[in-house]
Amino acid sequence: MKEILVIIPAYNEANSIGKVISEIPDLVTEIIVVNNNSTDNTAAVATAAGATVLFEGQMGYGYACLQGINYASKRSKTPDIIVFMDGDYSDFPEDLHKVIAPILSGDADFVIGARQKALREQGSMTPQQVFGNWLATSLMKLLFRASFTDLGPFRAIRFEQLKALEMEDKTYGWTVEMQLKAVKRKIAYTEVPVRYKKRIGISKVSGTIKGSIFAGIKILGWIFKYSVK
Repeated sequence: MKEILVIIPAYNEANSIGKVISEIPDLVTEIIVVNNNSTDNTAAVATAAGATVLFEGQMGYGYACLQGINYASKRSKTPDIIVFMDGDYSDFPEDLHKVIAPILSGDADFVIGARQKALREQGSMTPQQVFGNWLATSLMKLLFRASFTDLGPFRAIRFEQLKALEMEDKTYGWTVEMQLKAVKRKIAYTEVPVRYKKRIGISKVSGTIKGSIFAGIKILGWIFKYSVK
């Protein structure tokens, strides 16, 4: 039986985190919710739903993910696969089966859940998200011959490969950093189409002008940084 851990960064997701946890398939060994300095009852709701709750006081998606990885590294039993997903209920947790399938079959070590247009609920992604994904993946194709179509947060990776990536980004560049490093280090990757729906609450990134601008700067910064390496 594979040790599968799910890491969910969460900031003020009290209204959604319980739904997310309840719909994660039973094959998952442990669900880790990283409470990223929430001011609501996110931690209490996640604990009641059966998740392991960690606290990360430094605000940032990457900070929360790194806290989850640090916890996973110290477990008595080493995980085989780490799955990342959001806590806002925009992902379909039951699609985890599809996301980990290429890893379980040995066809890939890293899988992105691609939010294809045909499977997205109307309005679930903002125009700036759609454009940002297109721009980032187009540049990655041009500069690195990568075949990604999305920077989707719903993703799975073998734990040993994740550790080898030596992830650094603390905020908005986490997803693109992982994908760029996977390409550079020739980690076998693929995408699987996943459904996507309107989130509960407002996005901390695409829901604000400031968040969108900073995310764009971070993502492009990582791409151009790796293009000159």
